[in-house]
Amino acid sequence: MRHRKLVAWLRKHQVGKAVMEASGGYERVWAKVLREPGIEVRIVDPKRVRSFALSAGRLAKNDAIDAEMIAWFAETFSDAPSQTYDAAREELQVLVKARLDLIDSRMRLVGQSEHATPGLARKTHARILKSLANEIAKLEAAICAKIRSTPDFAERAEIIESVPGFAETSAANLVAGMPELGQVSNQIAAALIGVAPYDDDSGKRRGERHIKGGRRWVRNAIYMPCVGAATLNNPVLKAYYRRLLAKGKEPKVAIIACMRKLIVILNTMIARRQKWDPSRATR
Repeated sequence: MRHRKLVAWLRKHQVGKAVMEASGGYERVWAKVLREPGIEVRIVDPKRVRSFALSAGRLAKNDAIDAEMIAWFAETFSDAPSQTYDAAREELQVLVKARLDLIDSRMRLVGQSEHATPGLARKTHARILKSLANEIAKLEAAICAKIRSTPDFAERAEIIESVPGFAETSAANLVAGMPELGQVSNQIAAALIGVAPYDDDSGKRRGERHIKGGRRWVRNAIYMPCVGAATLNNPVLKAYYRRLLAKGKEPKVAIIACMRKLIVILNTMIARRQKWDPSRATR
């Protein structure tokens, strides 16, 4: 009933675009309801909206003020690119995130099981871990099926999997979380995943550069695969990683630099629809 009333009200007032904050998935239902009658939906970062409100001196916060700030933010940054809605990608992203959540739960439970005394608690942990493994396997099968049944996803995944050190799960994480790869500049690609360094200078002072923002869940999901690629499996990234260490870079800083290099390489590979070529990757 609420859905129909909102759509009717928007149609009555000839509203063609709606803007809402990302809210951990709660926005999906409303976004779907609005898109069905052809209303354009733009989902914005709540942190940016709040920072925008504070910069304008709007310190108070309630539903009415939030709505006004979201609308004002959208008008001010109306030219900012918004991600095109893709129902298939949203479904894939839900599956991928669900798998990552279960893996996090499994890791926490494994840590607890190591300190559990023998008896009912340990047996309970074992049963839950077995159940988690089964559910993770089901999600992985669903993710694989979704990618194979969607030509664009399948092509992107095949390109990503051609990178030494990256397997099906890493490819799925990037296909679901970085649809812009191959369509944006290298700088934007690095910023979207959160591995672009930002200056911290003032006058003659030159501060350390740090990464900020970006899609934390994607960055976290490919961190360990990138560690493996940079230290074990990928000759190009391995050589780059060793050069950075030789220059005195801290290991974690060097890994982040490798992640940035990898995203830039993948951005170019997908744009050109080319698989991994060491001779091109070293350029």
